Amino acid sequence: MSLSIGIVGLPNVGKSTLFNALTKKSVPAENYPFCTIDPSVGIVPVPDDRLWKLSEFSKSKKTIPAVIEFVDIAGLVAGASKGEGLGNKFLSNIREVDAIAHVVRVFQDSSVIHVANKIDPMSDIGVINLELVLSDMEVVSKRLAGLVRDLKKADKEALMEDGILKRVEKVLEEGKMATEANLTEDEKFRIKSLNLLTLKPMLYVLNTSEANENLEIDTLGATVKVDTIFEKGFDDLIKASYKLLGLETFFTTGEDESRAWTVHIGSTAPVAGAAIHTDFKDKFIRAEVIAYDKLMEAGSRATAREKGYLRTEGKEYTVQDGDVIEFLI
Repeated sequence: MSLSIGIVGLPNVGKSTLFNALTKKSVPAENYPFCTIDPSVGIVPVPDDRLWKLSEFSKSKKTIPAVIEFVDIAGLVAGASKGEGLGNKFLSNIREVDAIAHVVRVFQDSSVIHVANKIDPMSDIGVINLELVLSDMEVVSKRLAGLVRDLKKADKEALMEDGILKRVEKVLEEGKMATEANLTEDEKFRIKSLNLLTLKPMLYVLNTSEANENLEIDTLGATVKVDTIFEKGFDDLIKASYKLLGLETFFTTGEDESRAWTVHIGSTAPVAGAAIHTDFKDKFIRAEVIAYDKLMEAGSRATAREKGYLRTEGKEYTVQDGDVIEFLI
């Protein structure tokens, strides 16, 4: 499963520095706006002590963690939705990711230029979010215009989409994110092709320093703090990003390898099996499942089986975070 998080924010807030530290991948992070022109992509392992303990438990030859894809996107500025600062190109890059990590500068450093010449986190958040809103307004407006012909024919699907988009349009016109339209999952699916920026899950990443690490910012979404200079808070950021995408982990383990697999929360056993191989979904018969903590408590599979911790589950079983699974086909 390949899911990506776009790192966005104003120029010089520490996006590329954060990206470099997360991925150990070399991309430019010099002290000037628009240093990053094309998005860079890095694959980041999800920290999970359970995996390494499982690998030790099984004496595995290989240990393979779950991963998240981070995309470093160049800095946006006011007017991006109208093309300022190569804004249209950067906004299109954001549309391709599954979620957004919005980096907000909190640290004070006179040697690092701020595009507004002042440190005002809430103002910075407002600038970026407004550009996302304005860009989505244009997308929604074009789509509504494109539905007119089908609406005249009283097309059922067009009528439903029109109703959804008008609710979204109203929220956007109020300067709010489309997430505040409180769409159902079915409604979101119906307009999924529009890839609305303000419908994407967003995590606010406060790039702070030791001097102001206790600062709290009231935002509309989840918040995590990092210190890009001292590389603090990165594990929290990765875990929060994983949660933001609605993901959980199950494990397979043996002498050859122990591996963490990524699935959406609520996935059934056959769907989880498909993460390993399509045969595990199409030819699924049953799965042997044990919770990670129960396996560790038992100390061996044999003991776990004796204690009744190891159980057989069928196609309807909903995978839980931390399950250790052996698929049978």
